Amino acid sequence: MKSLILTGLLALGSPVLAAPPNVVIFLTDDQGTLDANCYGSKDLYTPAMDRLAATGVRFTQAYAHTVCCPARALLMTGRHPQRSGVVHWTQGDRKGSDSRNRNMAASEVTIAEVLRKAGYATAIFGKWHLGAKEGHDPLAQGFDHHFGHLGGFIDNYNHFFLHGQGFHDLYENNVEIFKRDEYFPDLMANRALDYIDAHQDKPFFLYVAFNIPHYPEQPDRKFEERYRDLPMPRQSYARMISTTDDRMGRILDRLEKRKLRGNTIVIFMSDNGHSTEEGARIRANHKSGMKEGHYYHAHGGGGNTGKWRGSKGSYYEGGLRVPAIISYPARLPEGEVRGQAITAADWFPTILDLCGIERPKAQLDGHSVLPLIQKPNSPSLHRTLHWGWGNGWAVRMGDWKLIGNGNQPRFLGSLAGEHPEASNHLKEKPKLVQQLLQLHQDWVEETRPR
Repeated sequence: MKSLILTGLLALGSPVLAAPPNVVIFLTDDQGTLDANCYGSKDLYTPAMDRLAATGVRFTQAYAHTVCCPARALLMTGRHPQRSGVVHWTQGDRKGSDSRNRNMAASEVTIAEVLRKAGYATAIFGKWHLGAKEGHDPLAQGFDHHFGHLGGFIDNYNHFFLHGQGFHDLYENNVEIFKRDEYFPDLMANRALDYIDAHQDKPFFLYVAFNIPHYPEQPDRKFEERYRDLPMPRQSYARMISTTDDRMGRILDRLEKRKLRGNTIVIFMSDNGHSTEEGARIRANHKSGMKEGHYYHAHGGGGNTGKWRGSKGSYYEGGLRVPAIISYPARLPEGEVRGQAITAADWFPTILDLCGIERPKAQLDGHSVLPLIQKPNSPSLHRTLHWGWGNGWAVRMGDWKLIGNGNQPRFLGSLAGEHPEASNHLKEKPKLVQQLLQLHQDWVEETRPR
């Protein structure tokens, strides 16, 4: 296996691995399909993301999921979230006030577990959202160190989950900590910088799981003037994108300062499309002490999907298709673009191939992207693409995507042309609908937890 990996790397014009590469994954939260300068959004200031594109390979047809939890399961396990039981919102409050008892199966093998077994130090800074129950947290899933929140989102200053009556959600290595009035993106970024300094002499895996640009939109004030003339809600959202990019840049700068950048695999992706959520306000007697009526939602959405329809929570392209870049200067080409379909599950086998590590015995649904990088014109390794969340689902084959709920197909859309998914072809193509429905039903059965 390892000789095949090295042969592939040599074919990319790379020497034999001299030292194990470090691995850094930047996962942003609710960053939409085209929301970076390097993806064509020229009204955005994203120098760190653009730097990664200039020093790596940018994918224009990368898919995560429709919402947070399943995208994170895909990324961490390289497997469809159905296999690990992540099919609804996971438990967010370790103390159980949210009444959920749903967590990613502890039996799942994460990328952190595989890398730690291979001698890597492993850390996650930021958002977990795969279960808060003891035994299902980051420390139980391969990470040596964790700092951040276990649930879906927090206010960046009081660190409370804001829906309902709220709950405090800030932990370090399973110990609840209190840092009220300290800006969370800085807290997590600074810990990441310290981690790099402390582990610069041995291989490490650093998972930087940002909680932004996800609402509440509380940007770094230095970006207020830059976007003053943008209309709302783009203005508010743009400030959050640049705030996220700025913290990414700080971490990239530290890698360069420590002369680690060349031998560090950096992957950047978002978990789903931009949010268009609107209307949420703090309830009376909220546990955070915040004033009743305080608005904290996404102002109806400010993302850019170009010609693609949809946003977070939908199975249209704008909900699923996200920015994605891999940069590894010592081994991979720079400044290149690939248009083949890839998914968040593909990073797991890609990392293992680049690190020369054997894959786990568990079935992976992802495919290494190295063949696509090596041969730009090669086809996608995904013959079909599947998503499922709650009762909703989608299946794609070629240019056609069928979206349904339960056993009922609802929408058949074409991705071809200048107005993709604009029309519902459900009644026009009954045979194609049945073919795609059968593919979905077979997938449901195949991914059912055993």
